[in-house]
Amino acid sequence: MDKKTMLIDKLIDVYQGEKDQIRVFASPGRVNLIGEHTDYNGGYVLPAALDMNSYVAVRPRNDRIIRMMATDLGYIVEVSLDDLEPAKKLKWGNYQAGVAHELMQHGYKLTGCDMICHDEVPLGSGLSSSAAIEVVTALALLGAADTKFGTCTDIDMVEIALIGQKSENNFVGVSCGIMDQFSSAMGKKDKVIFLDCKDLSYELIPLKMAGHKLVITNTNKKRSLGAVKYNERRSQCDLALAILKKDLPNINFLGEVSLEDFEKYGKNITDPILYKRARHVITEDYRVLLSVEALRKDDLTGFGELMNQSHDSLRDDYEVTGDELDALYEIALTIPGVLGSRMTGAGFGGCTVSLVKEDKIEDFTKVIKEQYKARIGYDCTVYTATIGDGGREL
Repeated sequence: MDKKTMLIDKLIDVYQGEKDQIRVFASPGRVNLIGEHTDYNGGYVLPAALDMNSYVAVRPRNDRIIRMMATDLGYIVEVSLDDLEPAKKLKWGNYQAGVAHELMQHGYKLTGCDMICHDEVPLGSGLSSSAAIEVVTALALLGAADTKFGTCTDIDMVEIALIGQKSENNFVGVSCGIMDQFSSAMGKKDKVIFLDCKDLSYELIPLKMAGHKLVITNTNKKRSLGAVKYNERRSQCDLALAILKKDLPNINFLGEVSLEDFEKYGKNITDPILYKRARHVITEDYRVLLSVEALRKDDLTGFGELMNQSHDSLRDDYEVTGDELDALYEIALTIPGVLGSRMTGAGFGGCTVSLVKEDKIEDFTKVIKEQYKARIGYDCTVYTATIGDGGREL
């Protein structure tokens, strides 16, 4: 049975009624190839949408009530569009309620709906399950409210990404940047997104792998973007920026500081922690630009080396890796056929992404599973990444 039919049948089973007006939407998680913790600093990122999705089957209601259920939870959550504030305290459903709130703040007219939610993106993995949920929820709510909403090309998908980000910032309370939601909304099959987070200008770059594959390895250590450490890093970057602005008054983001200017004025950041945070952002931004050049030239070896440099910086300067991610990275670099590896996502758990020769993936999987368990004490999960499309209706 295909996913669409399964979700339609599930909606009828849970809420009863007819199949008329049921629609099914999907939006993917993402893997960021390089450019970590640069998005909220106005820098460059290089993500791609994954072929693993968050799905919503939706049917309209006209009483301004949203009923929703996740296929893996088995209970219905009900919220009112006229009083969404209590939904902030929900253990599950707060992200969906936040999207509804932000859509109405942007002037969209919502009517209520019944929803069935089904997630393939591992929660807490660093593959942006929250962004996938936000984008697909926005599409589903709009699809339920407007029967004339024909396809995702009828709306501004960049605005949908921004609504997802603002809902997470304002309703859930996580100071995330725009990269995750932008990737989930705007991704295209077999392409990476070269995104400038200062102004959301972007370019889709074909990913020519030439006998190589991207392999994602999940530490299986759960982590929350709501953790104090994530917002702490953002605050530290803001403090470093304020110091640099004394010499560079026209900058608004660390992503606008060149390597040359940082070498000249960075010494004025006397707090060693703040200095390291700024150094990571500014050097990581430069690595993204070099990575784009490498991919344009089909220089996968050069790109792999930049991935390694990125992980080193995230470990030493930004300090967001930890034992599990470092173990996966260090083991990967000992395996023949690996051109590069790095943590992907916010860190503190989650996943690494590695560039591996296709004929070495079986060996890679065997070795990294065995050595990770021996070192950490529990299993990691390995899967080959397929680059898919962004938010859409099935």
